[in-house]
Amino acid sequence: MTTDNQQTEQTNAIDVTKAERHKARQQKVKQGVDAQIAAAQDEKGILLVLTGNGKGKSTSGFGSVARAVGHGHKAAVVQFIKGTWACGERNLLEGAGVEFHVMGTGFTWETQDKETDTQAAMEAWVEAEKLLKDESVNLVLLDELTYMVSYHYIELERVLTALKNRPPMQHVIITGRACHRDIIELADTVSEIQPIKHAFNDGIKAQLGFDY
Repeated sequence: MTTDNQQTEQTNAIDVTKAERHKARQQKVKQGVDAQIAAAQDEKGILLVLTGNGKGKSTSGFGSVARAVGHGHKAAVVQFIKGTWACGERNLLEGAGVEFHVMGTGFTWETQDKETDTQAAMEAWVEAEKLLKDESVNLVLLDELTYMVSYHYIELERVLTALKNRPPMQHVIITGRACHRDIIELADTVSEIQPIKHAFNDGIKAQLGFDY
């Protein structure tokens, strides 16, 4: 018959074995992470694409802008499509010295005027091109740029040329659905955000301070 003391000793031995196995697994994980960190020594400007049908692409982009500003870096934003909406991020970041250029015509399904939208897109893109040549700008957010390429308001080759020829240490973030495959191929990092649920589909309106 096993005594209470023996059961306690057996339980303790099992716990010790589990702890040792866990430690061994974590040590292997750490070794792998350390090896990756040691191997990743190059520094360059990163092209990040945030695409997909899920919510949060622009929000993520603005989070990176805030991070850059927090480190004393110079950041700038070019917004396509959303120009007529109030923008909480703009209200905050302009006060922190972030340069904004806004397309200003609003959503394309509201204007229903391709000529006007194309002209507004090109005016915003000209400002983007200036930023993409400016070595003093550490980070450029091109918010909702993917639509401008999809709708043929801005030529794909013009976008690719500007991205390829930007200053070597300049980071760029592009947001929007259905990013063109050539931009994805050029990018260093691509994240696709997919929807699981969205409040709007249940009849809940976009709300100030949370959605915009």
